[in-house]
Amino acid sequence: MDYEPQLTTAADAPPDGDQWLHEIKYDGYRIGCFIEDGKVRLMTRNGQNYTAALPEVVTAAKTLGVRHALLDGEVVVLRPDGRASFQALQGALAGSSPRTGLVYIVFDLLQLDGAALAMVPLEERKARLLALVQRPTPGRIRFAEHVVGNGPAFYAEAQRLGLEGVVSKRRNAPYSSGRRGGWLKIKCPRRQAFVIGGFTDRAGSADALGALLIGYYEGRRLAFAGRVGTGFSARVAQDLRARLAPQGRATSPFNPPPEGDMAKGAYYVSPTLVCDVSFTEWTGDERVRHPAFLGLLEEVKPKSVARVRD
Repeated sequence: MDYEPQLTTAADAPPDGDQWLHEIKYDGYRIGCFIEDGKVRLMTRNGQNYTAALPEVVTAAKTLGVRHALLDGEVVVLRPDGRASFQALQGALAGSSPRTGLVYIVFDLLQLDGAALAMVPLEERKARLLALVQRPTPGRIRFAEHVVGNGPAFYAEAQRLGLEGVVSKRRNAPYSSGRRGGWLKIKCPRRQAFVIGGFTDRAGSADALGALLIGYYEGRRLAFAGRVGTGFSARVAQDLRARLAPQGRATSPFNPPPEGDMAKGAYYVSPTLVCDVSFTEWTGDERVRHPAFLGLLEEVKPKSVARVRD
């Protein structure tokens, strides 16, 4: 059997009603775990074999005490506060950061000792999965807990805790490969103010805005936080460029200035405007990941903009 995972569809808000169950969304690598005659094989959703890359998961899977199974889940690195960090996961797999927090969070079970479970209702599949992973393991394989109903309240709590988001699934639905609408993902982006210190042109156009260069103050120093190239319409991008162009300066207001691709094609401006930005997390090099422009904050003074720490 190939690993052809069911995929999530993005939604703006979680559904209400008891026909849905809700899980925490983790930012990691989607992995299918095959156990075949006691041997373990780990495959990504794109068909890459990650068995050698994840020996901890392989060892844990061998302790489950089954001859044949197919588990579905997400390999993540959990920080001490329980939140997943994609940056830490990449570092762990590259050998540049610890692997102590690396776990396989499983949320579905498609085969178990000769029984095909894809057509079994989700809640029953999860019950069998819970019984399976409760057996002694080194703690590398963990069951994805869920709540039934109360989607908006569950999402509000995920936002309060600064989690990645939630995944809402129909309780009685079978497992359907691909994007069928039965699984919804609702992200909980972080959000804070940043100072605009530069911009770039849109590719192929010298009079349209491509991205904003943003930062925050640490004392008197304007620290660079990355580039934001999404979230504004063509009209907003045009208006922003018109406001920023007259404020041009020859040198970067950031200390230290951006380098490499981050500095490519940059026009620097006096840091007089503040914008509202959503993003998923801070990277290891102190940049925002997946940023999106939400609007200008006309009433906020640039010097008051500091990094919001977790």
